[in-house]
Amino acid sequence: MQSLDTAQLIALAGALGWASGVRLYLVVFLTGLAGFMGWLALPPGLHLLANPVVLGASGFMVFIEFFADKIAGLDSLWDVVHSVIRIPAGAALAAGVFSADSGVMALVAALLGGTLAATSFATKATTRAAINTSPEPFSNVGASLLEDGLVPAGLWLAIAHPLWFVVLLALVLALSVWLITLCWRFLRQLLTRVACIFGGQPDPGVLPAFSFKSPFSKSDKHV
Repeated sequence: MQSLDTAQLIALAGALGWASGVRLYLVVFLTGLAGFMGWLALPPGLHLLANPVVLGASGFMVFIEFFADKIAGLDSLWDVVHSVIRIPAGAALAAGVFSADSGVMALVAALLGGTLAATSFATKATTRAAINTSPEPFSNVGASLLEDGLVPAGLWLAIAHPLWFVVLLALVLALSVWLITLCWRFLRQLLTRVACIFGGQPDPGVLPAFSFKSPFSKSDKHV
């Protein structure tokens, strides 16, 4: 069983936060499975993830999300519903890396994890909403499969090569900020849908068509 040094713990906290915004249930399942199978000595704050009940529940949700995330329209609705889950979960998982050792480090990790989860979630939700405006289904499925692969790759890299993970994470964050800026209209529409759904109001419906017009323009010309 591999024990983790400080660099790996920091990288793991970042990986858990970032990946939770993309595939929360896959993160919980893979992390718990690594501890359950003895591949990794999980920090005490994450031992619960290796519980067979948690593994069973997260594995079932991974199965559901795998298919739900590849159906255009349903994937955006799935993102809207999970907007209130992924960000605090990312913060909690990151904090769990240090919760048994240092309250200060756990708080810092929670802030880091929540921020990374929010960034990756906003990037995923807005870009997928933009992709869904295309009539063909292949780009949506391809993007979903890419996300399926990025999550385990990111978790592995955080453990195997933590410094490389931090460098790549910084590049991914820069790309995420650019994509969110480009697709600002979709993020704004998603936030409106979240407020309507959880406020008991009717869902405003389909997202607008994608265009490369400036995201801060007051008038958008659809394509």
